[in-house]
Amino acid sequence: MTEYAAVARGVTKTFGRTLALDDVSIEIRAGESHALVGRNGAGKSTLVSILTGMQTPDAGEVSFFGEPAPPVADSSAWRRHVACVYQKSTVVPELSVAENLFINRQDLGGGLISWKKLRLQASELLETYDVAVNPESLVSTLTVEQRQLVEIARALSIGSRFVILDEPTAQLDGPAIERLFDRMRSLQDKGVTFLFISHHLQEVYEVCQTVTVYRDARHIVTAPVAEMSKPDLIEAMTGEAGGLNVPSGDDRPSSPEEVLTVSALSGDHFSDISLSARKGEVIGLAGSASSGKHEFAETVYGLRKPSAGTISVNGSVVRGGDVPAALKAGIGCVPRDRHHQGLVLDLSIAENATMSTAGAFVWPSAQRSAGSTAIASYDVKAAGPDQPVSDLSGGNQQKVVMARALAGDPSVLVLINPTAGVDVKSKESLLGVVDAQARRGKAAIVVSDELDDLRVCDRVLVLFHGQVVREFARGWRDQELISAIEGFAEEMDTAE
Repeated sequence: MTEYAAVARGVTKTFGRTLALDDVSIEIRAGESHALVGRNGAGKSTLVSILTGMQTPDAGEVSFFGEPAPPVADSSAWRRHVACVYQKSTVVPELSVAENLFINRQDLGGGLISWKKLRLQASELLETYDVAVNPESLVSTLTVEQRQLVEIARALSIGSRFVILDEPTAQLDGPAIERLFDRMRSLQDKGVTFLFISHHLQEVYEVCQTVTVYRDARHIVTAPVAEMSKPDLIEAMTGEAGGLNVPSGDDRPSSPEEVLTVSALSGDHFSDISLSARKGEVIGLAGSASSGKHEFAETVYGLRKPSAGTISVNGSVVRGGDVPAALKAGIGCVPRDRHHQGLVLDLSIAENATMSTAGAFVWPSAQRSAGSTAIASYDVKAAGPDQPVSDLSGGNQQKVVMARALAGDPSVLVLINPTAGVDVKSKESLLGVVDAQARRGKAAIVVSDELDDLRVCDRVLVLFHGQVVREFARGWRDQELISAIEGFAEEMDTAE
């Protein structure tokens, strides 16, 4: 008889007039990696909140390894059944790795904390799960990948053998993603079960055995991954036949007029990079997390100060390391982390959408009007401009970030991971905005780890160890680009 790590049957959940889950079910076999996919607003987050004891369903039942779920009030019992590693980390940066591993469990006996014993047990726990970090290190010094592994180790130490990974790869580069997948496979061999939630559909095929699709708060299909093609999976998610429709820009008009000029720019993790972007041109930047691509883009829009070189917009030099100066010069930005850099979650859509233009007093009526325009222009699914952005799905939050970047009608757009953590339709919408803005004559730099994001570009520059090592014109092949990203550019040149 098949053993299930987690089962939800007939689950319904409403929030006011919003039906978040409509009689949905999911059965997750012990020892497998089971993918849960769907567009933003499909009900995935609500199901996770129910599977982790954060919400009580209006109807239906949940069980773990054949036992009914504990009462919601018994948080300790829930932690022994299930753990969740969220896209937004839950570790405490100011504490050490050891303290985070045993947070709220520091009393290891005798009523007092034995720091020596705590560090020893932390070392043993990290060694058990092959997590190569120093237990005395502050979590704030760890990489995103290391923080995730600490969270997984903490969950397993409590006794849970069912782990939910919610968008775990959103901030990881290719090699880090592969290491995470290897760790997942190793833990599966030891009896750990994963519910894997991702908008990156290719990852589903790489690491999962079963996939469940939700759409519009309903269960659509559950099937073995090997038996579901990617077009069929997208159709199940969207209700429409076909795959991802990304604007190629083939018919975009070109112009010889330079808008952005970067000359011999050096800074954190990159050096001596020069490029120019013409009106209507979209340039992609690709590379690993250590390539310097993020740091270069953040230097262009003023978040980091360059150590050498200049940045000019429409012929005028922009003061480095000064975001207000970059905005004034006509550089708009979608930063790489919308939660910490792109939005103020407690503020409204209208307040967030106009934030980059609020150098002077903005009348509330004008602010609300701008918020309404953003909702209409970027297809934000919201109750109105006064709704807090914290209430929105990830895809709609990202659309608000895009609206804010464009609010001042900039000449140059710097877009870092512009479609991170969004569904297929939101991805199409956001990349469509990039294409539309380029057709209006704006220059854009798109920095992304997702190849689909780069298909909107006229050319793609690959960075490796802080240097531009290769340039690809539109029409590049995946294998060529990936090889250059992984550092095989010289070998490819030799082979040619």
